[in-house]
Amino acid sequence: MSKWSFWQKDWFVGLLVALVFLVGAKSDLIQSLERKAYDLGVMASSRTPSDKIAVIAIDEQSIANLGRWPWPREIHAKMIDVLASGHAKVIGYTAFFFEPQVDAGLNYIYKIAELLGNSTLKNTTDPVHQAELAQLNELLQEAATNLDNDQKLSESMAKANNVLLAMFFELGEPQGKPDQALPDYVLRDNLLNVKDTGGSGELPLLSQSVLPPIPLLGSKALAIGHLNSDPDVDGAVRTEPLVVGYYDQYYPSLSLMLAAKSLNLEPKDIHVNLGESVQLGNLKIATDPALRMHTYFYKDKDGRPAFPVDSFYDVLTGKIPAEKYRDKIVLIGASAAGVGSLQVTPISSSMPPAVILAHSVSSILKGDFFVTPSWAELAQIGVFLLIALYLILLLPRLNAAIGALVTGALFIVLLVTHFVLMTTQALWLQLMLPASLLLVGHLLLTTKRFLMTEKGKQKSDAESAESNRMLGLAFQGQGQLDIAFDKFRRVQVDDSLMEVLYNLGLDFERKRQFNKAESVFKYMAAYNPKFRDLDARLAQTKAMSETVLLGGSSGKSNASTMVLDKAGVSKPMLGRYEIEKELGKGAMGVVYLGKDPKIGRVVAIKTMALAQEFEASELEDVKARFFREAETAGRLNHPNIVTMYDAGEEHDLAYIAMEFLKGRDLAPHTKPDNLLPLSTVMSIIAHVADALDYAHKQNVVHRDIKPANIMYDPETNTPKVTDFGIARITDSSKTKTGMVLGTPSFMSPEQLAGKKIEGASDLFSLGVSLYQLACGKLPFEGDSMAQLMYRIANEPHTDILAIRPDLPQCLVAIINRSLAKQVVDRYSNGAEMADALRRCTASLQG
Repeated sequence: MSKWSFWQKDWFVGLLVALVFLVGAKSDLIQSLERKAYDLGVMASSRTPSDKIAVIAIDEQSIANLGRWPWPREIHAKMIDVLASGHAKVIGYTAFFFEPQVDAGLNYIYKIAELLGNSTLKNTTDPVHQAELAQLNELLQEAATNLDNDQKLSESMAKANNVLLAMFFELGEPQGKPDQALPDYVLRDNLLNVKDTGGSGELPLLSQSVLPPIPLLGSKALAIGHLNSDPDVDGAVRTEPLVVGYYDQYYPSLSLMLAAKSLNLEPKDIHVNLGESVQLGNLKIATDPALRMHTYFYKDKDGRPAFPVDSFYDVLTGKIPAEKYRDKIVLIGASAAGVGSLQVTPISSSMPPAVILAHSVSSILKGDFFVTPSWAELAQIGVFLLIALYLILLLPRLNAAIGALVTGALFIVLLVTHFVLMTTQALWLQLMLPASLLLVGHLLLTTKRFLMTEKGKQKSDAESAESNRMLGLAFQGQGQLDIAFDKFRRVQVDDSLMEVLYNLGLDFERKRQFNKAESVFKYMAAYNPKFRDLDARLAQTKAMSETVLLGGSSGKSNASTMVLDKAGVSKPMLGRYEIEKELGKGAMGVVYLGKDPKIGRVVAIKTMALAQEFEASELEDVKARFFREAETAGRLNHPNIVTMYDAGEEHDLAYIAMEFLKGRDLAPHTKPDNLLPLSTVMSIIAHVADALDYAHKQNVVHRDIKPANIMYDPETNTPKVTDFGIARITDSSKTKTGMVLGTPSFMSPEQLAGKKIEGASDLFSLGVSLYQLACGKLPFEGDSMAQLMYRIANEPHTDILAIRPDLPQCLVAIINRSLAKQVVDRYSNGAEMADALRRCTASLQG
């Protein structure tokens, strides 16, 4: 038996702990510690930012004075003219110019010019008429010039010859070959000096498609760079991908091109060494294997921001003289709420992209980026082995006092080394793994030593209790509340443990596990029933254990609200979100108002009790499809599509956290006595068609377009489409009688027939919605669901003029084409339908 007693030896425990940490080196816990240590190192270091960089912010003041975003591009043209007069070195725009901006009046000018060109007036021989015709043509040309905002911006860019624009790549490993070659104005910035001298075989971030600026603007840009960010798993931006791969081509970031152009360098002067570095002229930028630079983020000093940030409006109006930007790198971007997406960085929880760009450009020009040296991996392995050897060979031979001193000294050395290297040498070594091994190994070895000694049962029991307390706290911190309660029950109850148990009970409440919270409070009551408000807690949790807090659509109709409003009950949580109140109920669940406490973002949370809606045999497949559809919808970024932030699952609920909107859906406006003005209806449907056109180009089909899934805010006149991806989940949802949920009133014939659903189906549903919003009736009605489905598939819709004779003929034509039975007879895409609606609206206004 003695030959197997080695497992009781201290050296074996040290070896075992070292092996466990080695296996878990890439775990979320260790990596989160590394990121936290990195952020603290950034905060502790000090560098002076480049004084050649200035930021012009599209802020709240600018929006208030110049109007809602997006502005006419004539405003941007004027800004470029102002900066050009001040002799700015280069101008970088973080705003995207993916689509042309066409003034509604410009189309009329073109139509009048075409009409004149085709009329018999051009053949007149009357000198007076010829003079009048020439004067009219000249006036039309002048009007077209004044209304063409893109042309004005293009001319200003061409004149300044120092403007850099942004493009955006859809990241992901490409399959096959691109659909078409990129425009020449993008190809000119392709990096050709790319080598793999180290033979690493590493590649930068890869992409499948790209959104470049429109040709009229892109061709006049001095250069174009990508504006893709690559946040870590915690959502924070710490690196800048200097190069993105697009099939067999490589394109620089906007920050890299700004730095290059400020130094009068061209793409041919940029040399890429795959897996190692990017060289800009004589500046060598060390990167990680994916060619990402560890950006240095400069801290504010004496209450002033690291980079001067001026209001767009102040610069445009001359309040700030243009001469201030002489020979500067000027970065223009949004900082106003709702215009740009603020991002988390090591020094800020909400930093505008233009300011992040300023930090990246300064890091490149001043060489202030952090570097993980080539020998870092060997050094980290060496330090880990030294700590492991200390735990295995040396610590077991030391007494408790000396062991604690040596462990403390080693821990301090590791921390000091980490911070000294970051603050003085800009080197990042990941030392939190050996540091964690040192602390946990020392704790476990010390605990084991006391448990195995002959110092008496009482001391051994005390040490065991302390160990269980610490393990319980650790498990509680990780959200493993059941294991934590089990550990706490092994500790003798005292006043200090009562505090710990009370917090554990509150955590169970937040997780909606009221029966388990009741068990904790009962356990506490056995020791001291008068502790705090324990009596009230017990009564509440007992009542709550019989009530569903955040359930599906079934069950007690007011259960959710009653629990949320209950005094003394902690705010419930769904994932990382605090639930504030109930907003409403849908077919599959409840919608709540929530808040992300880490960044203060208010969200709408749609819940779905999938376990109640699907059989156990298909539940796993439905969950996988749910998160796959949520990921697809989450990639959509359009002003008329509700932004999806997050998706998750907790206990019996799947949930989606999305943008919280003012206003309400359009369902109330489908009643004959509550119709919106016709111009408003046409504007809303045109915007929705734009959104569907964008989504269809991303290969995303909504499948459930109807007024109830279109949110509308009258104050901003902004519609937004909701529930992308949800319809695919609900398609297979069954009630207990096997009936498909919902109504087929808005479904297309091919959808009812079970055929493959494409974008044309959404346009048919949009046509049904337009019909109902225009007259207050549905185009197809029936006494039964079967009759309704037959009429949609086989019979023409009710003539809308029979319901509302005053509708314009152009709108009737749009509705008729949208409701065509055959896909080929409908609009080919959403953009075509939107254009028809806007032309119809314009004809009515004319």
